[in-house]
Amino acid sequence: DILQQVTDPEIPVLSLQDLGVIRNIEVTNNKIAVTITPTYSGCPAMELMEQNIIELLTREFDKEVTVNTKLSPAWSTDWITPKGKKALFDYGIMPPTKTGNILCPQCKSEQVEIISQFGSTACKALYRCKNCLEPFDYFKCH
Repeated sequence: DILQQVTDPEIPVLSLQDLGVIRNIEVTNNKIAVTITPTYSGCPAMELMEQNIIELLTREFDKEVTVNTKLSPAWSTDWITPKGKKALFDYGIMPPTKTGNILCPQCKSEQVEIISQFGSTACKALYRCKNCLEPFDYFKCH
């Protein structure tokens, strides 16, 4: 799908589709309407995401493109695809887990400790591996 090319500005290895931000696509004769849900209200990357979607679809198709934001239901980490979770882990970010089993993405050790509930972005927490001593982000569940 063409929208796999549009990535999260803060996590460039993760497409908006795999992140679960793109909720719906409607195509009519001369229009494409894309509905997106931000990972959290007030996400500073929303405007850039919208611009990137519009630019790509306008370039690829001869249609008017609109992007609508839908806040309800609120975005959930449950919407991240398995492919997206693997991309996060391979990039060095531990994907959300409901089991509480947080692994170091560098050495895969379970011996980790939280440094801060707040990481490089609001949706991440900062951890450190007790085995390899490397810090890493954990994508918080919500």
